[in-house]
Amino acid sequence: MPKLFSSSSSSPPNHLLCLFFLFLLSNAVAAAAATTQRFKEAPKFYNSPECPSLTTNSTAADDVNGMCSYKAVHVAMTLDAAYLRGSMAAILSVLQHSSCPENIRFHFVSSSSADAVALRQTISISFPYLKFQIYPFDDLAVSGLISTSIRAALDCPLNYARNYLAEVLPQCVHRVVYLDSDLVLVDDISKLAATPLGDKAVLAAPEYCNANFTSYFTPSFWSNPTLSLTFSGRKACYFNTGVMVIDLERWRAGDYTTKIVEWMELQKRMRIYELGSLPPFLLVFAGNIAPVDHRWNQHGLGGDNFRGLCRNLHSGPVSLLHWSGKGKPWARLDANRPCPLDALWAPYDLLQTPFSLES
Repeated sequence: MPKLFSSSSSSPPNHLLCLFFLFLLSNAVAAAAATTQRFKEAPKFYNSPECPSLTTNSTAADDVNGMCSYKAVHVAMTLDAAYLRGSMAAILSVLQHSSCPENIRFHFVSSSSADAVALRQTISISFPYLKFQIYPFDDLAVSGLISTSIRAALDCPLNYARNYLAEVLPQCVHRVVYLDSDLVLVDDISKLAATPLGDKAVLAAPEYCNANFTSYFTPSFWSNPTLSLTFSGRKACYFNTGVMVIDLERWRAGDYTTKIVEWMELQKRMRIYELGSLPPFLLVFAGNIAPVDHRWNQHGLGGDNFRGLCRNLHSGPVSLLHWSGKGKPWARLDANRPCPLDALWAPYDLLQTPFSLES
């Protein structure tokens, strides 16, 4: 029997074909999940009398709904089928605890291959009053820069969209709060958005200087003086990129997207880290960020990146709960194996259950 592919054939080998079809299948499953999920309409939340009226810093005629207003709180998030349920809960939590919810403008970034019409319809049905825009992200442009990490979910190109916010969002947006989709706020986001950045800082985030910073990079990185000296003169500490306040004007002026991309290109040539999109941020910004109180990112509630075991809150007050790590609260609740803290996420879940659909 002849071989399907000879050694000189230009056709791809079987294992690559299998990987390709698995990729198509996973996309199809995600798309099916997006079309089968139905979400309830959230209540409308109103501004308190003290809220400022919004003015715009743009003369553009297409500045619809004050998306350029410098008095608005601008929130950026990614949208995809796999995490849509988490995104809906996060949006609700932001609005519910805001003193000026009508002054919040949401900027959603989704893959250019995603069904933007379906995503827009889903958001509009649950939040018919929400002022938002959806921006396409060319995931093919970044996919060639991604190196495999310790968990497949971390290799999704949309995880890297935060690197490109300064290019994807309108130039008139000067400051934005970036939020992951696996979190909920229990405090007013305007407090976080008002974090002072000082004279030079490009972004602000809670720092965790007790974490073992060296573990985020490989021995090859630390043994190479040319590379490890990048942290010289910096008190470099770990920070979680799922909650950040970013000055987009300073980012653009400093061309920080290019700086991050250069580290990703080096990673493709010699492996200097293991953990997805986080290390390039640490390489560029660690030790040079504005501090934020730890209450604004009680992270790690999803457990470690391998087992997703239950975790407790860190000591101190809580303004934001973040299920970073492998375990997501909606998945554990559906499997009837919730962690104790998943009960704090459940009240924000807008998923329409089959029972309520029948009702």
